[in-house]
Amino acid sequence: MEVWLEGRRVKVDPASALGKGGEADVFDLGDGRALKLFKPPEHPDYTGQPAEQAAARARLDQHQQKLRAFPTGLPGRVVVPQALATDKKQRTVLGYAMRKLDAVEPLRRFGEPSFRRAGATSERVVEVLRGLHRTLDALHAAGVVVGDFNDLNVLVAGASDAYLIDADSFQFGAFLCPVFTERFLDPLRLGAGGSLVPARPPSVESDWYAFTVSVMQSLLCVGPHGGIHRPKTPAARTTAAGRVLQRITVFHSDVQYPKPALPLATLPDAVLHHLHRVFVEDLRGAFPLPLLEGLRFTPCASCGLEHARTACPTCQPNAAAATTPITSARGQVTATRLFTTRGVLVHASAEDGVVRWLYHADGAYRREDGSVVYRGPLDPSLRWALQGDVTLVGRGGQMAVLAPGSAAQRVGVDSPEGRPAFAANARHRFWAVGGGLWRDGAYGPERVGDVLEGQTRLFVGPRFGLGFHRAGGLRGAFVFDANRLGLKDGLTLPWPSGQLVDAECVFDGANAWLFLTEEAGGRMVHHCVVVGSDGAVRASARADAGDGSWLGNGARGRCAVGDALFCASDAGLIRVELRQGRLEAVREFPDAEPFMDSGSQLFLAKQGLVVVGRQDIAALRMN
Repeated sequence: MEVWLEGRRVKVDPASALGKGGEADVFDLGDGRALKLFKPPEHPDYTGQPAEQAAARARLDQHQQKLRAFPTGLPGRVVVPQALATDKKQRTVLGYAMRKLDAVEPLRRFGEPSFRRAGATSERVVEVLRGLHRTLDALHAAGVVVGDFNDLNVLVAGASDAYLIDADSFQFGAFLCPVFTERFLDPLRLGAGGSLVPARPPSVESDWYAFTVSVMQSLLCVGPHGGIHRPKTPAARTTAAGRVLQRITVFHSDVQYPKPALPLATLPDAVLHHLHRVFVEDLRGAFPLPLLEGLRFTPCASCGLEHARTACPTCQPNAAAATTPITSARGQVTATRLFTTRGVLVHASAEDGVVRWLYHADGAYRREDGSVVYRGPLDPSLRWALQGDVTLVGRGGQMAVLAPGSAAQRVGVDSPEGRPAFAANARHRFWAVGGGLWRDGAYGPERVGDVLEGQTRLFVGPRFGLGFHRAGGLRGAFVFDANRLGLKDGLTLPWPSGQLVDAECVFDGANAWLFLTEEAGGRMVHHCVVVGSDGAVRASARADAGDGSWLGNGARGRCAVGDALFCASDAGLIRVELRQGRLEAVREFPDAEPFMDSGSQLFLAKQGLVVVGRQDIAALRMN
């Protein structure tokens, strides 16, 4: 594609890709700006999707007038179009240049229990929300409605600077906002059809509704329609859409509150009352800023829980963690506690049946034997991996190798979308940088093979590894033997077409279970792809978030055992099996419910199935 910007031709290099959304690709211009290019109907992401192709054509048609009429004088924390990108004759608008934000996290991350556990404090969240409130209020004063306000369209830079992006979808003048995100959709915009498709245009009121969803999600790690609906009678069961339409929220007695979320009681009654009035009683209007300005969080000296109450709502002062029984049983499941801390477990892995972990306590990151690997406060921007007694830590474009008794070694790595590209197993550590995949060797770094520079995501198991990239119109994947040089690329995976929100992979034997989460068409979608060590796709599945299936619950706690997968959930353990190219949930273990939740990690070890929680590690035996 030929793109012209400010009278000069711009070369679009996939290696300079910054990100991909459902409607556009974003590239680094190298001058402090980013280039957002709208996907044309013939984009590879839309192959075989006529409805998406038609929508892309309609968006491009609207942007020809809308972007030329874009309002000026908007708040400084709105990333606005600075210059239009066109064809050579400047007749067709293809995208625009905008300010490039560095070292950012989407607001969605602040609503993830694992991110909060890693050091994103409630006080920081409140500061982010206060600034975002002021920006949204100023936008409305300028006659602009965000329309598709959601936690992926807000990027947080530094400690608390929240920026609104995707301004091209804003609503102003005669230009309506045609897109929406289900989790943030105001039910008062819906029609009588019983589906989550808006019948009325966005408004200032629907923006504030979406902001209130963000407040709840960011402060409690659960949205208004989270949790599991468990009605007293089967006839009362309803769909995810039915819950929204009937206002069956987490405040409802028939909804099981998600275990990884922060307790409702951590917030003051005034805040909880306002959330209830909005999500249950349909109150609308601006979120009261004094409620945010008055929030003051304190960590409990006993359990560490942050709360905005006069006393910790979940424990008695000075309660000792050691009073937890070493062994507990429920039905056919017996749990034996292996480790507990007053701090927080940050990372865990398993090597040859041995579970290793990293935790933070008393101002330092510590390994399973209590030895200090790094002193400092909890920092959610750090990424970790464990290799025997060696600890790997990365941030941005750097990886540090922390070995006992040795000075730290620093290695430059690629950082696609801000995530350092490195992984490790018991024998080797691997990293991507400068267009190559590397591993540590007996005489120094060894080049495993060629990868797309700056764009490769990387995972490795005991026997083999898996990597992939999605940049602009390019999509590719590869596998490699963990003990040999060389890789097999050109793999064809069932790629998601929307914005990639999360990616993780678990291995066992000759299988890699790749999990991808995307935001597409206004909803979250989870994908699972089982890839063999030969690169063949053995099975795949997809599910909408919150649909009640093993994949739709979005749990991160998964453990592969050959052709089987164990998944942690708030309702216990689920076993999934690969059968003749299909993935089927074949058994549930509800007796495991007291010992895990959807935020737990699972590992197969010599002691049995090991569950890693926020502060405890336990081994399960199932009779």
